Amino acid sequence: MFDIALYEPEIAPNTGNIIRLTANTGGQLHLIEPLGFDLEEKKLRRAGLDYRDLTHVHRYPNFDAFLAAMEGRRLFACTTKTTNFHTNAKFEKGDVLLFGPETRGLPAAFIESLPLEQRLRIPMQPDSRSLNLSNSVAVIAYEAWRQFGFEGGV
Repeated sequence: MFDIALYEPEIAPNTGNIIRLTANTGGQLHLIEPLGFDLEEKKLRRAGLDYRDLTHVHRYPNFDAFLAAMEGRRLFACTTKTTNFHTNAKFEKGDVLLFGPETRGLPAAFIESLPLEQRLRIPMQPDSRSLNLSNSVAVIAYEAWRQFGFEGGV
């Protein structure tokens, strides 16, 4: 399957929703610190903690530790700072969908280090604000899962 990673997430309810989403799509969630909240926060628990036992959540103290753990896996930067739509990607088992924090996105240097085909964006109207983080994760994750024939789903 594929995994989802959040780089320095800031808003607990978004992460809670993504925990729930990850449980429902069969992947694992990777959280890269620092986090903008406590994992025991009430809003996080309400949104997703009841699903925490159904998904694997991994924490990394920093981006370098995450990158070391993901060595050999293909990373996709999900960002507004590219022209390649998420529907153009040909996902493979073991891929990791990486999303940046709600207020600033992924570091530009990291995005630019990846080939264009590993930089993904969701189409939207010109001059619109980005979708909410948990909505963006859902859009791209379900496209990846669709490409796997919704393996494991009912």
